[in-house]
This record gives sequence, structure tokens and C-alpha cells, in this order.
Amino acid sequence: MPEKVQIVYDGECPFCNAYCKLVRIKGAAGEIELIDARQNSAIMNEITKAGLDIDEGMVVKIGQKVYYGAEAIHVLSLLSTRSGIFNKLTYYVFKSPKVSAILYPLLRNTRNVALWALGKSRIDNLHTGRKSWVGK
Repeated sequence: MPEKVQIVYDGECPFCNAYCKLVRIKGAAGEIELIDARQNSAIMNEITKAGLDIDEGMVVKIGQKVYYGAEAIHVLSLLSTRSGIFNKLTYYVFKSPKVSAILYPLLRNTRNVALWALGKSRIDNLHTGRKSWVGK
């Protein structure tokens, strides 16, 4: 039986929202659950307890296995269908763990700049007190 795939992303990030709407996961992957990291949830409590800074990387959880940042986008690319230009492109770009590790920080930094420009605060799930993007 396929395991549930949970994708934890920033619901206020326009890039994260677009990605989650466009990515198509193969039916064989199991049930897909999109979780806004800005909402209180059991998985966000788990992420925080594990010491994962959601402002620095998205999380994908499949069954009991947690993938973070570049590893998360790599796993999603492998689970995605090859239908449509977006899914083909993300598959071919992120199917390599090495390429994912190189490109993911660029995507994360673009997200951070966009949130700063939109006046959105950090999620700060690790309670560092850094609600602003300035001085990061």
C-alpha cells in the first residue's frame, strides 16, 4: 500500500504555492497532503522538534521518512509525473541529488527575497526571534 506523502511549504510564498499547484505526483505514490507551514499542525511540531528550520527548506514526509530542503525537492521530482512542461522540467533538473543541492539554495534565496519584498515575516518555527528577513 502506498504511503501518504506530506508536503510542508510556506503558504504565503507565491513560488511555493505555484510549485505545489503545478507539481503532479504519480498516483502510485499514495495520498498527497499539502500542509501550510504557517498553520499549527502535528507535522510542524515534529519538524520543529527535529530542529529543521522551515524558513531554510521545505519538508516532504513519506511514511516515517523526512526529506528536507534540496533532498525534498529531489524526492518530489522523482515522484512527479512527466506530464506537462513544468513536471518534465522539474524532473530533469532535480532528478540529480547533486544538481538539487546546487540549485535549491538559489530557489530558497529567491523565495526569501520575494517574501521580504512582499513584507511577509519569517515563519521562525525554531523560535530564534528572527521574524524579519533583514539581518539574516
